[in-house]
Amino acid sequence: MSHLPDLPDLVVPSRFCGPPSSGNGGWSSGAISAYAGADCPEDRARPWPTVSVSLLAPPPLEVPLPVTTADGGVVAWHDGRPVLAAECSHDEIRDVAPVGVDEARAASASYAGLVSHPFPTCFACGTERPPGDGLRIFPGRVSDAPAEDDEPARPRVAATWTPHASVAEDFHAYGDGTPRAGLPVTWAALDCVGGWAGDLEERLMVLARMTTRVDSLPVIGEEHVLVGAGIGREGRKSWTTSTMYDADGRVVGSAQHLWIAVDPTDFA
Repeated sequence: MSHLPDLPDLVVPSRFCGPPSSGNGGWSSGAISAYAGADCPEDRARPWPTVSVSLLAPPPLEVPLPVTTADGGVVAWHDGRPVLAAECSHDEIRDVAPVGVDEARAASASYAGLVSHPFPTCFACGTERPPGDGLRIFPGRVSDAPAEDDEPARPRVAATWTPHASVAEDFHAYGDGTPRAGLPVTWAALDCVGGWAGDLEERLMVLARMTTRVDSLPVIGEEHVLVGAGIGREGRKSWTTSTMYDADGRVVGSAQHLWIAVDPTDFA
């Protein structure tokens, strides 16, 4: 990762909250991933580098977070403490097996968040966010991911998502001339579908680490399919993965997540 001089502060607007008083983990991680430097594509249509982001504290809203380079990566700070740390990654992210668009649409009717949601105003999966404001990604259970090699079948959720014009990236040129959702929004879309594929129904969890490979930013107005799969659980930790497919069934991006179970009173 390049060591860039004069890095601009990172700000998480209140629109992009997860819990009401802090940033959505995926959006915040995607925002700092853009500081990866020279490896980021100039035309925004080619693949982005795989980046790992650790969330070290809840990202505050509407507050400038100074960004510095450190240990081959970048760190965003608040009140002298690290909040987000990002670095390019060589981890291989295995795509979640695809789900048909009709099955994904139908799955949203069984979205557990419609019954009980820990953060109903979450930018990505909140049920109280109106269309055109939040992403309203509502993943419901579908058939398990097929077993591969020595790995067992994994629980899987899916949903459809059509990027709204309000999340289009404010960028002057694209390699193919097609308006696309911004990078932080793309990470946000790949975020919560992982949580609902894990054990978010059983216990409150927050994102602790997210590693994402973005092959191409999602096209505005095009229906996409998001699929998440649970990987495993140990103590307070849960691991999941997610993949986004475009209307032609091509992979847009994939992510791996580490979630940490927390005390609900911390977010009262």
